[in-house]
Amino acid sequence: MSAARPRTLRTVTGVGTADTYDLAIDPTRGTLDTAVRVAKLAEEARIDAFFTADLLSFGAQGAIGSQEPLVFVSALSQVTSRIGLIATVSTTFHHPFNLARMFGTLDHVSNGRAAWNLVTSSVGEENFGPGGLPAPEDRYARAAEALDVVNALWDSWEPGALTAGPDGGAVLHPERVHPIDHTGRFFSVAGPLNIPPLPQRRPVQIQAGQSDAGRSLGARYAEIVFTSLPTLDVAQDFTRRIRAEAAQHGRRGGLPLIFSSFHATYGATEEEARRIVRERREALDFEKGRLQVADMLGGGVDLSELPLDAPLPESLLPDVASVHRRRGRVDIFSRYARQGYTLRELVIAAQDTGHWAVAGTPEQLADAVQERFRAGVLDVISLQGVGDPRLHDFVVNGLLHELRRRGIVADDYAGTTLRENLGLDLPDRTPVPT
Repeated sequence: MSAARPRTLRTVTGVGTADTYDLAIDPTRGTLDTAVRVAKLAEEARIDAFFTADLLSFGAQGAIGSQEPLVFVSALSQVTSRIGLIATVSTTFHHPFNLARMFGTLDHVSNGRAAWNLVTSSVGEENFGPGGLPAPEDRYARAAEALDVVNALWDSWEPGALTAGPDGGAVLHPERVHPIDHTGRFFSVAGPLNIPPLPQRRPVQIQAGQSDAGRSLGARYAEIVFTSLPTLDVAQDFTRRIRAEAAQHGRRGGLPLIFSSFHATYGATEEEARRIVRERREALDFEKGRLQVADMLGGGVDLSELPLDAPLPESLLPDVASVHRRRGRVDIFSRYARQGYTLRELVIAAQDTGHWAVAGTPEQLADAVQERFRAGVLDVISLQGVGDPRLHDFVVNGLLHELRRRGIVADDYAGTTLRENLGLDLPDRTPVPT
C-alpha cells in the first residue's frame, strides 16, 4: 500500500482571452499569440492549470467581452501537454447534453486535462431571449439539475464498454452503455452520451459562487470552489460552512477544495511594494470608482453625490436577498460599508473586486500564502503575472520558488491528467436507471 501524497497547494494562472482583440489592431498577429506564450510559460513553471473566464455582454465595466472559452482552451491544448485547461461555462444559457459532449470532447483532445468552472451568470441575459435573468434560486436549481444530467451522461458508459479486439480495433459492448432517462423540472434527456468514455471519466468540476445558494451547490457537487475571500476570517468562516454542508451530503473530508484568487503586488523590497500600491491609488479615477462600488453593491445604488471621505448611509445598502447578481460580492461590500469604510476606501477596495490582496516581497507574499494554506482554507491559488515581462521573475523565481522551498507547492506534475495533478479521486458513479 503506497503512502498518501502530502498535501500541497495547487496553482492556476489566467490566459486572458481579452488579449486576443490585438488581432483587430494588427492583423498580422494570430488570435492566440499572447495566450500561447503565457500557456507555455505556465507549463514550463509547472503551474497546474490555466483558467479562462467568460463574459457574455458587450461593454460591461469597460470590457469588450471574451472569446468562447471551450474553443479557446481546445486550441491551447494542442500547444501544451501537461497543464490543465479550465473553461468557464454557464448552466443558465447552455443545455446539459451539449455541455457533456463539449467538455467530454475537450477531455479527449487534451488527453485528460479538462476542467469545467461552472457559473450561473450574472450578466448576458439580453442575448438569450425574453424574460430577464432568473432569480438566483432558479439559476442554482437549474445548475444542480444540469450537473445531475451531465454526470449521469459521463457515467453512462460502464468500465469495459469499449475494448480492443484481436486486430487492435475498438470493440463496443452495447449492453454496458445505458440511457439515463432523466426527466426533471428543466430538462428531459434520454441519453446515453454518444462519445466514448473520457480519459478522466469526468472532467474536474469547479464551481464559482459564494452566495448561500452558490455555497449549497458547491457543497453538494463541486470538487473545487472558486470564491472571493478577502480576509483570513472570511476564508475560515466560508470554509467551515461549506465543508460542514458537504459532510451532510456524505462527501469525504477536505472537499470541496478552496480556490482563491491572489491579487499580489510585488516589490524587490517592502518599501517598493508600498510605493507601487501608493502610486496606483493616487492614479485612481474616483468618479469611475463610484460606479465600480455601485456595481459591487448590486448595481441599484446611486453614489454620484456622496462625499468620498464619509461612510455610506445604511439606507443605501441593499437587502442582499433582493439582489439577483453576485450576491457574494454584494455581501462583502455591504460588510465593508457597515464596518465604516468611507466611499474612498470602498473605491480602493473595489479595484480587487472583493478578492484577497497582499503587497510585499516574494518572501512576504509567501508568508501570507503559507498562513492560509496551513490554516486549511487554501487548496488552490490563482497567480497572475506569469506572462508579464515585469512580473514573471517575481512570480516564478520569487514567490513560486519560495513556496517550493518551503514544501508548500510541488516541484513537478504528479501525472498526465489534471485529476492526478490536483490529487482528486473520481467521485462515485451515477447509479444506472432500472
